[in-house]
Amino acid sequence: MTTTPILVVGGTGKVGRRVASQLAGLGRSVRAASRSSDIRFDWNDQTTWDSALAGTSGVFIMPNDADDGGQLRAFTERARDAGVQRLVLLSAREYVEMGFTAAITREDIVRESGLDWTVLRPVWFAQNFSEEPFLSVGVDDGTVSISTGAGRHPFIDAEDIAAVAVAALTKDGHVGQIYELTGPRAITVGEAVEAISTASGRSIRFAPTPPDEYAEYLVSRGLYDKETALVVASLAEYIRDGHDEHLSDGVQRALGRQPREFADYVATTVASGTWTTP
Repeated sequence: MTTTPILVVGGTGKVGRRVASQLAGLGRSVRAASRSSDIRFDWNDQTTWDSALAGTSGVFIMPNDADDGGQLRAFTERARDAGVQRLVLLSAREYVEMGFTAAITREDIVRESGLDWTVLRPVWFAQNFSEEPFLSVGVDDGTVSISTGAGRHPFIDAEDIAAVAVAALTKDGHVGQIYELTGPRAITVGEAVEAISTASGRSIRFAPTPPDEYAEYLVSRGLYDKETALVVASLAEYIRDGHDEHLSDGVQRALGRQPREFADYVATTVASGTWTTP
């Protein structure tokens, strides 16, 4: 596992590119693959799979949310045939707790693959405020509309998710582990927006939106199709109702340290110039 490449599926995404960067920082050979990268990988085009897998020892899997399990099962079989030893799957705590069948099936497929495996279940990323339209567009516009109300959520920094993935791909002691990943404390979206507004010097407000209007808002802004908007709205209501407030200790167990504070993410993002005045 020390000299052969590690494949990062979704290597240009929020987590994948951080996994690739951290692996490279450790001197590891990385094969970052996506539909738009030099090494092409497309879940919907199986002809791209074998060349991406060839000669790799481990794979970080950002799954296709539209997959009910068929794609992932075929992929794990190809990975096993290619000599891959270890799989790390990016799942989600909310998906499992809310009983999303596809997410649960994907986890089962990885666990039953016959390969060493680790499953990561993060909550919402702190980076959603800067990199995911359902929150970042509102930050850019100055008004964040969402139906989370006063519900609290322990946003996890994507850098911490990547660090756990890298540990699972490169070190012993993580095989067969399911890591639920949260930040160190739960905050409301309103508190998050206030922190961003204060640190960036911009006027940004939180606009609580009734649940029955939120999915319509997402579609009307052109952020998501109706089906995806309904999923995002259901997740927001899950937070609003207090179901997603509890902390998990996956970062501590995997890395032996506390997860990053939301304020650290905000400071880093402000320093990068992301939230400049429009």
